[in-house]
Amino acid sequence: MPERAAAGDAVVISPLDAAFLFGAGVLAGVVGTAGGITSLVSYPALLAVGLGAVPASMTNIVSLAACWPGSALTSRPELAGRGPWLRRWALVAAAGGLAGSALLLSTPPGAYVVIVPYLLVFAAVTLLVQPRLSMWKQRRHTRTNRLVLPAGLLFASAYNGYFGAGSGIMMLALLTFTFEPDLATANALKNMLVGVATVVSAVTLVGFGHVDWAAAGPLGFGSFLGSTIGPIVARRIPSHVLRWLVALLGIGLAVRLWLSPL
Repeated sequence: MPERAAAGDAVVISPLDAAFLFGAGVLAGVVGTAGGITSLVSYPALLAVGLGAVPASMTNIVSLAACWPGSALTSRPELAGRGPWLRRWALVAAAGGLAGSALLLSTPPGAYVVIVPYLLVFAAVTLLVQPRLSMWKQRRHTRTNRLVLPAGLLFASAYNGYFGAGSGIMMLALLTFTFEPDLATANALKNMLVGVATVVSAVTLVGFGHVDWAAAGPLGFGSFLGSTIGPIVARRIPSHVLRWLVALLGIGLAVRLWLSPL
């Protein structure tokens, strides 16, 4: 296991590490497109090559900004006519992303090491219960308070800017619960809003944080490629199988970090 790097310390990324990160990025993009949690693949990959908890989180957020154009390319049919709605709520997502990245920049590395396992478990549980939340909403057919969408979007975007893993599932559940019952359309809208929050967070972290560009490059390129080809691959994998595999990965990593902190 490589030695962990603290915030600001450089990590030597070998060609083998770069290939590993590229593959992890492709898989992360595919998983995210299939309804999983992208960061439950990409974040552990960054830890595996030696980045510490905070640098890995910052590098992860910057890398996953590459998923936005890839998901936009594959979601054009579902996004047709949704421009005005997206422009309205993109401002809320951007504000949340900025707040989350500001909180990340102000969190001491020691405290973040303690928090990370709980965030991973939270993301894994969110992934597992999301189908039940959607089914519950469909059965209820109830109107939701008009403040639920902006408040929930602000929280999910802030969480995305702070850690990321699970924010897309939160946002997908929020949109299906408050606005768009069609899952494919809600997923496309979610991809765009998460993308806005991620890009704003990435710009903030590039300006004020510590991003490992040697790791961000291959991971980001792989993420873009995976988010583009993801729908083709994901159709061949049962969603419940992928959901459980990714959730178990997150829980397993959380247990590993509890037993042996970074």
